[in-house]
Amino acid sequence: MTTALRRLRNYIDGEFRDAADGRTTEVVNPATGEAYATAPLSAAADVDAAMAAAEAAFPAWRDLIPAERQKVLLKIADRFEERAEELIAAESENCGKPIALVRSEEIPPMVDQIRFFAGAARMLEGRSAGEYMDGFTSIIRREPVGVCAQVAPWNYPMMMAVWKFAPALAAGNTVVIKPSDTTPASTVLIADIIGSVLDELGHPRGVFNVICGDRETGRLMVEHNVPAMASITGSVRAGMQVAESASKDLKRVHLELGGKAPVVVFEDTDIAKAVEDISVAGYFNAGQDCTAATRVLVQESIHDEFVAALAKAASETKTGAIDDEDVLYGPLNNANQLKQVKGFIERLPAHAKIEAGGEQVGEKGYFFAPTVVSGLKQDDEIVQQEVFGPVITVQSFSDEKQAVEWANGVEYALASSVWTKDHARAMRMSKSLDFGCVWINTHIPLVAEMPHGGFKKSGYGKDLSAYGFDDYTRIKHVMTSLDG
Repeated sequence: MTTALRRLRNYIDGEFRDAADGRTTEVVNPATGEAYATAPLSAAADVDAAMAAAEAAFPAWRDLIPAERQKVLLKIADRFEERAEELIAAESENCGKPIALVRSEEIPPMVDQIRFFAGAARMLEGRSAGEYMDGFTSIIRREPVGVCAQVAPWNYPMMMAVWKFAPALAAGNTVVIKPSDTTPASTVLIADIIGSVLDELGHPRGVFNVICGDRETGRLMVEHNVPAMASITGSVRAGMQVAESASKDLKRVHLELGGKAPVVVFEDTDIAKAVEDISVAGYFNAGQDCTAATRVLVQESIHDEFVAALAKAASETKTGAIDDEDVLYGPLNNANQLKQVKGFIERLPAHAKIEAGGEQVGEKGYFFAPTVVSGLKQDDEIVQQEVFGPVITVQSFSDEKQAVEWANGVEYALASSVWTKDHARAMRMSKSLDFGCVWINTHIPLVAEMPHGGFKKSGYGKDLSAYGFDDYTRIKHVMTSLDG
């Protein structure tokens, strides 16, 4: 006897709907490798309906005073807390994530981020009004951009949805968001939460809409004539495609496209503490994090000691079932991602050495062992390209100059970290590292008040912070004559 698959649906104009043509795709639990739900495979008719709903709702939502939008977001944050166990269950099934870690590491920051943007709604900033030409007064208006087409990734489906909808709604925009085709469940649940709040407070239903589907669905959203802005978190290839599609009608684009974070460890570092923190920051979420500490550069004088300690930490790091509280991470998200990570290991050059891990774990699901690879050179594929898995690479550098050269010597520029007791060195490195974030003696903490975003092929635009809020607004100059 087979178990019936759960039926997920789009959320358009306050209603849950199947795709107009009835097409669906199966959603697989990566911890088991088995389908647990179906989701709509949305096409042009569905995208049209969602965009029409968002467009119709925009004028009323735009014209609300900020305090009213703040009330909505604060109520949404409260509802996230009230329904936290539902969100945790959905995300754990979505991604195979350990339940305890979703509860402790995702729900609290998501709620905090929504509340931060609720406050940001009332803190619109701009230059002061004044007379910059005799006889005329100038003022600056900061306005919402309009309908936002947003595409979220599969590594943090819930949290990335929050990073997108919270600043957009706070600024007065309306939203059509598409989760990844492999992880739609938690975003559909978020639609139910936000929809109920909008209904309770008497706001238009089309303010927030969810469309499920694949890459083609995302393309249709980005190319649609209604959105004024397209926002995506995903691969470099996907970001380039979005930028190209959006250029056809000059949509504003917000891109967060991954990273290859250097972790630069100098010889004066407390090795035990650095290894402890770096291993967690490298393996958390199975290394499926664009800021993960997976590219370590170690000064040659401590290289062997550091590698031995890191390999030991990897051997003691556990992956496994969602209900095991000793587990640091769950499976890779999907079969294709497992294949990609395996491919990097299989293609390692002869001079590379696997110090720990390097293989799939278990007979079902997409689990991969915590892995350490040493002996690598700067131009090796695994150093240059994003693995997006629980694989930490180690290189040995001679001096600060070489550390900077190798750290910056990749196409990505999202995040980085420096490990040293020398304050002056830390300051020099933070200046020289060409990355949107530099952590010193830590790696991966994020706060709502500070921006997250990179340079080069890591994309442009900021998430979180007032800078992230500003990205969802436009600037208008109003000038009036004093004569009449």
